[in-house]
Amino acid sequence: MPEPGGLAAHRRVYLALRALILDGTVPAGARLPPTRALARTLGVSRSAVIVAYEQLLADGHAVARVGAGTFVAALEFPPRASAPPARAPERADPAPPFTIGRAAADERTLRQFRGMVARRLRAFDPLHLTYGDPRGTPALRGAVARMLRTARGVRADPENIVIVSGTQHAFGLVLRALLRPGDPVWVEDPCYPAFLTALTGAGGRAVPVPVDLQGLDVAAGRVAAPEAVAAYVTPSHQYPLGVAMGMERRVALLDWARGAGAYVIEDDYDSEVRFAGRSLAALQGLDGGDRVLHIGTFSKVLFPGLRCGWLVVPDALMDRVLAVRAATDRQPPTLLEGAIADLLDGGAFTAHLRRLRARHRASRDVLVAALSLLPGLEVDVPDQGLHLVARLRDGGDDVALAAACAAAGIATRPLSAMYLARPPVAGLVLGFTGFSDAALRAGAEGLGRVLAAMR
Repeated sequence: MPEPGGLAAHRRVYLALRALILDGTVPAGARLPPTRALARTLGVSRSAVIVAYEQLLADGHAVARVGAGTFVAALEFPPRASAPPARAPERADPAPPFTIGRAAADERTLRQFRGMVARRLRAFDPLHLTYGDPRGTPALRGAVARMLRTARGVRADPENIVIVSGTQHAFGLVLRALLRPGDPVWVEDPCYPAFLTALTGAGGRAVPVPVDLQGLDVAAGRVAAPEAVAAYVTPSHQYPLGVAMGMERRVALLDWARGAGAYVIEDDYDSEVRFAGRSLAALQGLDGGDRVLHIGTFSKVLFPGLRCGWLVVPDALMDRVLAVRAATDRQPPTLLEGAIADLLDGGAFTAHLRRLRARHRASRDVLVAALSLLPGLEVDVPDQGLHLVARLRDGGDDVALAAACAAAGIATRPLSAMYLARPPVAGLVLGFTGFSDAALRAGAEGLGRVLAAMR
């Protein structure tokens, strides 16, 4: 007979245990309590616990071992070993070595996220049945705002955050909201090619501004196009060179933007993955949110298939940005937003980032060591990010080298192709995340063979 909670006792016990198993609180391989002990703890009859365990066994969530007890089943993920290896083996993947921006699967995070998604789907929210806020759900925007305040020093309320499908989506919204045909925009030289594609598509005109060891040269930008309507920068980890913008340059860039009535588009694409000290504060936090549009994504630190990122928009631009969104995709998908918010607010994401940094740093070190054995390369060892630059010590044709690597099944990007006006530097941009140590070493050996053949 149903009890006051509306469900029979055995059903309540079953649902509670299943939720703990699915979200990883009770991990695969763990022994469930004896039925008598659990019944006393929960204040229910032993028969209710027995029926709940039988349901878990029938569903495949648990396995019974004669004389030992009832244990959580492995399901699709393996049980935790008593002494896990420092780096878990990775699934086979068709991506060739050195592919840029490849995410690394973290089994613990995936297990937790599966549980969060399952809980959210079971408690299906009526908001999924109608059109909602074009900025995204309040739950996810609030979680992102709290994360950005803590980790990046961003000053923004949830009302200033727009959930997007990724960095490219954010570029499209921002540029179409800001630009008229022919408007000049400062871009870093060398520059992230995908931004140039988005800028051209929006009708803007790229004004190359050189990058040195302190980042974008603001004084050169003032000379080249003082009337520019915007500047695109990657200040925490310049793409592709990897330098960080110095404080003097940051202040100078914001001073120019305020004086010119321009906006700064801050691409914070991999700021969470820093190997030396805390992540650098975001440029937006220095500005207070008036002249900076801050862009970030979960693609690099979770997985690109999630298709989720954020755009922090100043109050003065929000109506224009939302008008562009209304004309394109109306609103972000809400189905996974609650689970992502749970991941951010519950502490799992912070723990995930700690594991990810250690893993990516180890991968970086493996690749640097392997490349150091190759003659003719000078490797910049990055303190942050998912890629490194290997310069050709004696110059050479890095475009031809990249083509030869592609023919050999190795993914590289020629550095010289990313320069616009400055004399280009020859080198290769190599991704090192999401690959096993063996794949990185094999890729370096293959690169060595290509280099030797081209001498």
